[in-house]
Amino acid sequence: MSTFNVPRREEVSENNQALFDTLEKAVGFVPNLYATYAYSKNALGNYLTLSGAKTSLSAKEKEVVNLAVSQVNGCSYCLSAHTAIGKMNGFSDDQIIELRLGKASFDNKLDALARLAKNITENRGATDAEVVENFFAAGWTKENLVDTIVLVGDKTISNYLHKTTDVPIDFPVAQPLEAATV
Repeated sequence: MSTFNVPRREEVSENNQALFDTLEKAVGFVPNLYATYAYSKNALGNYLTLSGAKTSLSAKEKEVVNLAVSQVNGCSYCLSAHTAIGKMNGFSDDQIIELRLGKASFDNKLDALARLAKNITENRGATDAEVVENFFAAGWTKENLVDTIVLVGDKTISNYLHKTTDVPIDFPVAQPLEAATV
């Protein structure tokens, strides 16, 4: 397979250079996976628009989905990034492991969300009816369902990009599930 180096600012389009500057100011650095999107003149901007779009899910709820989806898709980069972001959103190490497993024994509503995200991803959208009904019974809405599906797609894009390019992980590396027991 071809080696994908992480492009530097001077190697990307002028538009992507501006996006790198914005990321640098907002995050403190340009994450390697975001930089990899910049091989395309349009993909980084398009992805940032999608991932930053308004949603009915809170930042913490989004991390529930991001962790469950990234685990199913086996993306070490996104698991590492979202473990760090999950901690910033108040999840403990044990809770993050549970969320990666597609459950949340510590919160009934988040449990239904994690189970839905995992099931959608595992079944490529052919979600089990019982999982959807449990999602609604936990207090979620049809708007939340649609926004969750969009977020599953958003995260799957990044999972696939990393799994194809295998650029270096620039976050503290998340432990494999086998190494962390709940």
